[in-house]
Amino acid sequence: MHELSICESLLREVHAIFVKHGAVGIERVRVEVGLLSGVEPALLDRAFDVARAGSCAADAILSIDVIPVVVRCAICQMESQTPPNRLLCAGCHSHRVRVISGHELLLRQVELRLPHPSIAAAY
Repeated sequence: MHELSICESLLREVHAIFVKHGAVGIERVRVEVGLLSGVEPALLDRAFDVARAGSCAADAILSIDVIPVVVRCAICQMESQTPPNRLLCAGCHSHRVRVISGHELLLRQVELRLPHPSIAAAY
């Protein structure tokens, strides 16, 4: 399951953000997964549960936004959504298309829990 190694890499990036901002916890990690990325969102979610154990994101929620496949036609220049197994222009049905969205796997947002200002000031 390559989703586990993806989560391990993801958590390395999340940890760097955690340290950089002096956070005390992580509330949510939001990722975008394109339908052509080769990553199965349900498997990614399960792998995140395993990978986050003992990390700075141990209590974090993983939010996955699935990105549809969008193509641009080389013939009519139309942009359209298409199923991942049918890369054709929705307008002229040409197969001469370029994928412009749907292949990404992005760390979009990390919601940090920062130390409370009054508590930090007390120390």
